[in-house]
Order: sequence, then C-alpha cells, then structure tokens
Amino acid sequence: MYASTLLVSLLGASTVIAAPTWPTLNLGAAKPDGLDTVSEYFNMLAEKVETGKFMAAAPVCDLSKAQMAAAPIPLAAPSAGLVLKHVAIGRGTQNYTCDTTNATAVPAAVGAVATLFNASCIASTYPDLLQLLPKLALQFDLTAKEDSRMGPTNLIISGKHFFTNTTTPFFNLDTNQYKIGEAGCAKDSQADAPADAPKGRNGEKAVPWLRLKTRIGSTGNLQEVYRIETAGGSAPATCTGQPAAFEVQYSAQYWFWEGDSQA
Repeated sequence: MYASTLLVSLLGASTVIAAPTWPTLNLGAAKPDGLDTVSEYFNMLAEKVETGKFMAAAPVCDLSKAQMAAAPIPLAAPSAGLVLKHVAIGRGTQNYTCDTTNATAVPAAVGAVATLFNASCIASTYPDLLQLLPKLALQFDLTAKEDSRMGPTNLIISGKHFFTNTTTPFFNLDTNQYKIGEAGCAKDSQADAPADAPKGRNGEKAVPWLRLKTRIGSTGNLQEVYRIETAGGSAPATCTGQPAAFEVQYSAQYWFWEGDSQA
C-alpha cells in the first residue's frame, strides 16, 4: 500500500475530493480569517499527501516522537518518569455565570464541556498540522454528527471532558474504541496563551494553558494533563449585557501523561 494512501486515512484527506457536508462552517459566526484557516488546512493536507507519494512507508504513530509546545512563560515539564499516553483536540465551550444585578461584576468560570478527538498520530508525525487543528475546529458548529469525527478531518472521538464541580475538571477517555482511562483533576499551574493565539468566534481571547494533576481514583495510570494551544474561550471583562449563565466556544490540545502514582 502506498504511504500516501495511509496518509489519506490518517489525516482525513478523503475530504480533499469533496467538500464536507458537515459539520456546518458557520460563515456568519466565523472570524474573518475562518475561510483562510480552512484553506490553510486543506493546502497543508494536500502537501503532505503529495509528499507521501514518494515515501517508502507511511509515518509510524510513535508518541515518543511527539513534542509538546511551550507557553511564552513555560509550564513545568511533566514529572520525571511519565510518558505521553494520548493527545486529543478538545472542542466545546467554557461556561460562565454572571450576577445580573451588578453591572460591574466579573464573569465567574463554572467549568467546561468538550468532546475530545484522537490526535495522537498527528502529534507524533505532523506537529505543524496539529498546531492548526484547534483553530480549525473552532470554525465549525458543534453538531450531533461530531459523534463520529471532528469537522472535515477523520479524527474520531476518544473521550469527553466536563466538570464534576466548579473546581474539578474530569476526563473520560474510556469509549467503545479506546480504553485510555478516566481522571478527575486539580489545577497545578497556568500560563497565559501566546499573544497571537487564535481568538474566538466573537474575538474572545484564548483561555490560559494549564497543567493539571490527577486526583485519587483516576484510572489508566493517568497522572498529568496539559491544556495547550488554546483557541477562544475567554469571558468578557465584565458582566455588562450578559445573561446569568452563558457559554464561550473554544478548542485546545490536551496532552495526557501516564506513569506510576507519585502518592
């Protein structure tokens, strides 16, 4: 089998032939550079498929080769002895509440909800493409059909992300296809996203990058989780004009590290 044929499956290049019919590219809500982002994705994809025609074998999905990006003020590195287990693109919403009786109140973060899409092989073989995926994902509306793949890619669901309370992010990476583990987490540290990080649908800044540590009861030997390469998601500065509860769409990379418990 030609390497380029395998690349088509890996990168979602089946959509190069025909434009995706779902999820819907929201032309009204997308930022002015939305179409440019989609075009950049397909151009990058076409270049990699063309290059693949001259490869003797398809790239190997080897997570030991994946390199996690660093924030301008870097987060601490994964703890000694941990190894990368999974990389996912999260696409969902950051959730906030407002005191509507106080015009100067600041929105309070109350969690997030996201679908996680398996990007492990992309992380190990095409870091430039991986970097683009959060921005790309933000251009497409969330639809029920995302229960099979993300946007115009062939990335399939590897889990769900939500909060069990306002301070405990939870990741369920046990699906019919993958048994990666489950983890409730606590925030260890955060760093501002780069100044040029992709903004949200309405110009919202990218949420910070995070380092999370798993709580007791996590499975799959998951120990640490990083949220990096964020796009959108930040709340406005004040609650002026906001309802009591609202969502801001976002996307990000999530890197999951495993190892023996440090407890």
